Amino acid sequence: MNAPDHDPGPQFETEAPKPQPPKPTARPVRVSLWRYVRLFRDDILSAQPAKLYRAWMAEFRAPSFRSFLINQPDLIKRVLKEQPDDFPKSDRIAEGLKPLLGDSVFLTNGETWKRQRRIIDPAFEGGRLKATYPAMRAAADSAIVRLQAQVGQGARVEVEEVTSHVAADVIFRTLFSIPIENEVAGEVFTRFRNYQRSQPLLNLAAFVPLPKWMPRFFRRGTRPNAKVIRALISDLTEARMAAIKAGTAPEDLATKIMTTADPETGERFDAQEMVDQVAIFFLAGHETSASALAWTLYLMALYPDWQEQLAQEAEALADESFAAMSKLRLSRDVFREALRLYPPVPMMVREATCPVQFRNRTVPKGAQIVLSPWHLHRHERLWDNPDGFDPNRWQTENGKQCQREAYIPFSAGPRVCPGAGFAMVEGPLILSLILRHFKLSCVWGAAPVPVAHLTVRSKNGIWLQVTPRGKVDQA
Repeated sequence: MNAPDHDPGPQFETEAPKPQPPKPTARPVRVSLWRYVRLFRDDILSAQPAKLYRAWMAEFRAPSFRSFLINQPDLIKRVLKEQPDDFPKSDRIAEGLKPLLGDSVFLTNGETWKRQRRIIDPAFEGGRLKATYPAMRAAADSAIVRLQAQVGQGARVEVEEVTSHVAADVIFRTLFSIPIENEVAGEVFTRFRNYQRSQPLLNLAAFVPLPKWMPRFFRRGTRPNAKVIRALISDLTEARMAAIKAGTAPEDLATKIMTTADPETGERFDAQEMVDQVAIFFLAGHETSASALAWTLYLMALYPDWQEQLAQEAEALADESFAAMSKLRLSRDVFREALRLYPPVPMMVREATCPVQFRNRTVPKGAQIVLSPWHLHRHERLWDNPDGFDPNRWQTENGKQCQREAYIPFSAGPRVCPGAGFAMVEGPLILSLILRHFKLSCVWGAAPVPVAHLTVRSKNGIWLQVTPRGKVDQA
């Protein structure tokens, strides 16, 4: 064989670049108000400009309206932790959610909210997680059985449907001691899934003042679905109140909440108040968990090395007791990273009750204060590798600092989600059990596109190839 005409020099194998988690394309820098309205209706996330990933604060101004999005950690701390009473929940978010949530703890402020939290919080204290764990585990085990029947030798699966189903099952088992197969539970789940697709978490009025004559963008089916959901929840609540009175009620979350008296007033929730609270439990405990878990499963398909590490760690779940959860360290870090990249609630809105100064700018009374976990969690001036998937970041100094100052998937301060600890058991548990039994692979040409509905979901679902681990070598 003839020698080459020139020396090509040393040959090196180059490592293929790692794929990046999907991120919606930001809108152009400047658009008209009406163009913004159209973009916002399609998706809250892609309607925002790219500069929000670097800005400490951005102002949105109209003739009679001002809104400030804040990313600066000390301002976020001030709003959520130091002066929460000066920055209550904005009434504007209720425009989109009140048909379903009524006067739930998610929407109320002031003394009403404080009373609701005094009654609700004891049900979610850390010590009660162990008591609710068997119901969580039963729901997770049922999900495995359903998946095994669905995939056989391997199949394409829309995992948002899977995670919505299991998250709803967890809620019904822990709240009312009934499985998702229960007729009423199944109907609530179906109706709620339709509601989720039809109504965004934030109404456009949270950002832009709309005249009273302008429709509030309730899409077809939103109000009817909300009415049916509340009627079904009312039936469950009234049945439980009767069981409590008869002394036959199970010791689950619903019983705990309905029998807890406000330590200051001695009052308990009446039937209507309990319907409002159950509606938000379903939203916060089902919808957010389903969103977070679906994105985590997609990330495991995108990063198979991490998937295999978690599958090995998941062998600890051969022990069905709550003690096994302490061994799922990697699973918790992966789930925490998924919550960073895809926070289920992408934006929160507060309102200034008096004039304040933010970054040498006057924020007038009545201005909207927007806190965006979506932008904060990917902020280029705070996080190392902000758009990358790196569960190891939580062991680094940057990760630890950002977790304290710039990580709010469950909000923060007095209004932190009471079910945060619940979610951090539920998510890693279901994730680990699925990976223990199944291998996940991405479907070529079907990368999900994040959009914000009630929570951060995929525009066309999240499709994965799911293969039973006992069949992987034959696939």
